[in-house]
Amino acid sequence: MALKRFSDEPAFVLHRYDWSETSLVLEVFTRRHGRVALVAKGVKRPTSQFRPVLLPLQPLLISWSGDAEVRTLKAAQWQGGHIMPTGEALISGGYLNELLMRLLARDDPHERLFDHFAMAVQLLAEKADAQPLILRAFELLLLRDVGLLPDLASEGGTLAPLNGQRRYVLVPESGLAPAHDADPHALTGEQWGDLQSALDEPDPFLPALRACAGCLQAVRIPLRNLLHYHCGVRVFKTRQLMLDVQAMTRPPEAPHGAGSTSDPLPTATES
Repeated sequence: MALKRFSDEPAFVLHRYDWSETSLVLEVFTRRHGRVALVAKGVKRPTSQFRPVLLPLQPLLISWSGDAEVRTLKAAQWQGGHIMPTGEALISGGYLNELLMRLLARDDPHERLFDHFAMAVQLLAEKADAQPLILRAFELLLLRDVGLLPDLASEGGTLAPLNGQRRYVLVPESGLAPAHDADPHALTGEQWGDLQSALDEPDPFLPALRACAGCLQAVRIPLRNLLHYHCGVRVFKTRQLMLDVQAMTRPPEAPHGAGSTSDPLPTATES
C-alpha cells in the first residue's frame, strides 16, 4: 500500500523534542490537518537544510508522508510574510503554542483557528507593545473554536439574556453568573455582549481586538481561570518564564530609608 503524502501545507512548529542523536519529533499546527506529529530525520546534523527553518513562530510550507501516529517530514521551507517575534513577544508566542498543544487534539482540523494564530503571530512580531490585547483576543477565539467558551450573551444557569447594566462573572464550570458587588473581575452585560458580537463576526480577529480593548484588565483573570480549568494546570510554563524574566530585569530595590522616596519604576505589562 502506497504511503499517504501531503505537500505544501501551511504550518507552524509548536514544539520539538529529541528523537535520536540526529533527529527531532515536531508537533506542528497545519491549516488543513490540525496538529500533526512528524519526525525530522537528520535535522540536528550541521549540514541539514532543515536546521534554520524548523523554528517556532515561523510560517512554513511543509510536506510529509505516512499514516502512523508519527509521520515523516519530507520538505520544509519558510513561507515568508513577517519576521519572527523577539524578546517578550517571543515568550508570548510560546504561550500561544503551549495553549494549542494543550487544547488541540491531533488530526483535528481548525482552519479558521490556524488563520487567527497566523494573524496573532504576525501582530506579535509587528506590534510588541500590544501583546496583552493580542493574547486576550486569541484566547477568546481559541476557546470558542474548540467548544470551551460559554455563550457570552446569556446567563449560564438560566440561559436568560444578560442585563446590559448588570455585572457578571465568568465561572469555568457554568458560564456567566451575576457578580457580587465587590468582585473585581466582573464585566457588565454590555461588555460581555460586545465580546460575543465580535466573535460572531465573519472575520472576528480584529473585532475581538477592539472589544477586548475596552475591558482588557477585567477580562484577563476570567479567561486565565477558564484556561487553567480546561488545561488542568495551575500555571502555564511560558507564563512562569515571563515572570522569571521580569524578575531578573526589574531594578533592585534600594535599602530601606536610602535614596529617593518616589514610587519604584513600573515593571513590564503583565500579559
